[in-house]
Amino acid sequence: MSTKVYYRYNSVTEQYERVYPSRRRRITMALHRGIMSLLAALAVVALLYSVVELPRERRLRRDNERLRAQVDILDRRADQAIAVMEEMAERDNNFYRVMMGSEPMGNAARYAGLERQRNYDRLDSMADHRLVQGLSLKLDRLDQMIFSQSSSFDYLAGETRRQQQRISHIPAIQPVPERFLRAMASGYGVRHDPIYGTTKFHEGMDFSAPIGTPVYATADGRVATASWQGLYGNLIEIDHGFNYLTRYAHLSRIEVQPGQEVHRGDLIGRVGNTGKSTGPHLHYEVRHRGAPQNPVNYYFYDLTPEQYDQIIRMAENAGHVMD
Repeated sequence: MSTKVYYRYNSVTEQYERVYPSRRRRITMALHRGIMSLLAALAVVALLYSVVELPRERRLRRDNERLRAQVDILDRRADQAIAVMEEMAERDNNFYRVMMGSEPMGNAARYAGLERQRNYDRLDSMADHRLVQGLSLKLDRLDQMIFSQSSSFDYLAGETRRQQQRISHIPAIQPVPERFLRAMASGYGVRHDPIYGTTKFHEGMDFSAPIGTPVYATADGRVATASWQGLYGNLIEIDHGFNYLTRYAHLSRIEVQPGQEVHRGDLIGRVGNTGKSTGPHLHYEVRHRGAPQNPVNYYFYDLTPEQYDQIIRMAENAGHVMD
């Protein structure tokens, strides 16, 4: 950069003399040249930075691309996992809980806690923060779904154990085995009374069998009554819990004591002809919540479909009672 040179005419010497700038002027000019040089250098560096990719920047760019690809993959996997959990929740509500007779789990219980305010300020300050934030929200939801489903399965496991216990306490077999039966003397419903000659509602079923034929408990329970009970003769009542009770009347012999725990298939007495009875038989009742039930509906454990159909026909055709 050329520098201007100034001259001044000296009238005494009649010559032109060179004029030198002052010190302040020289400092100002030096600063000006330095600033201009710095700006020029910065411009060159900026140009190189925008055009030429340095090795470190190249490595960082590749790392960032790999990380973004991995986040994309995790995001898709999170979507797939959530879809699986949603399908599992659907089966939980509409199959498993229906089988157990339980109320479905609503979304408020299943996703409790997800609506609370979360602080994502740290994520917002990151590059691609929206992608990371979306993935984080999905993982939060997945965590809650897994926890809720695990809790639901724990509940259903408990219900299964309770249902198994309940099933063992529901009357489910004939009190007199099929091989000992002579005939079905009377079924459940309105029947003709052989002693009084009137019609009456028969609250149980009469099984005709020889005196001394074994009588078995039809479900697990506790003996509530085991004694002589007037018109019933020798009577056993078993409280099965779950609001079920069974009666076994007109026995010749009682094989249990009040308060005794019994299981389905245990020998509790023997067929007789005691009390108000016109012949050897067992009068059997099933009661639920105190109301009489048709016992024919409670033989599903020990009868084949053919035997079940036959006993229904026998019960319907037996038009009189033996007690």
